[in-house]
Amino acid sequence: MSRLLVCSELDLPSANMRDSLLSFHEWEDMGSEGQNRYLRYGDSIIMTIPDMHIRHEDLDKEAEAFGIKVDEIIVMSKHSAKSGRPALTVHPIGNYHENMYGGKERTLVPAAPAFMSAALRAIVQKNDMPENQLCFEVTHHGPFVSRPTFYIEVGSEQTHWENKHAAEILAHVLDELEPDDTYPSMVGVGGGHYAPRFTEVALKFKANFGHMLPIYQMEGRDDEDIIRMVKDACAATDTKTVYLHRKSMKKPEERRVSALIESAGFEIVSSKDLEPIQ
Repeated sequence: MSRLLVCSELDLPSANMRDSLLSFHEWEDMGSEGQNRYLRYGDSIIMTIPDMHIRHEDLDKEAEAFGIKVDEIIVMSKHSAKSGRPALTVHPIGNYHENMYGGKERTLVPAAPAFMSAALRAIVQKNDMPENQLCFEVTHHGPFVSRPTFYIEVGSEQTHWENKHAAEILAHVLDELEPDDTYPSMVGVGGGHYAPRFTEVALKFKANFGHMLPIYQMEGRDDEDIIRMVKDACAATDTKTVYLHRKSMKKPEERRVSALIESAGFEIVSSKDLEPIQ
């Protein structure tokens, strides 16, 4: 199994996470192809690219052309938010509609629910900066790749991006990441961009979240489009299970979305259906 860790030279937290990882072990220099450089330690390969990752489409194909078998991808990145709140986040990628920030329109990248959810739990365990928001973000932005992928990020503005300790926390998460793929995978539907309910559920219960479909992606959309998005999210998460954040919706909308999910053949679960993490 090969885990591809992507670093962008133009992204300060990305480079800081890479540098922390390099300080933990002796990495083998595998060489370069074009402007991409590859380093290996065990099953992990750091791929350093010269441009921004969100628009570097098919980077997995470039790694595979170099001779690397890519099983999953973790992109090390900064996170931007108008709130300016410091944050450590993880999220799946792809676009439910337009592709303003890389990737393909109406196309989701395969999710990595066990790895991404394990990363969130490890972030909470390792974080020693109480001011940090620790959470999932919902599915958004590129690039397009074919392998299971998630982003791990330091946010949310320049002073936080410059914080090497925040990057070091995430580097330790990556270095020690051990997913539990015995937990059921599921898609989250409802809520806002920072997915507070799905974050809470993943921390308390044996549940691995893949793609997440927030309310703002469903607003003003017809039934057909909502069903399409749920189907795409479930297919890219390799699950038929949906966790619906019912309290984030008004009753009529919750009934509508529930009926659409069930009509498409998916199972809706709630916390009472899940086993607590001991």
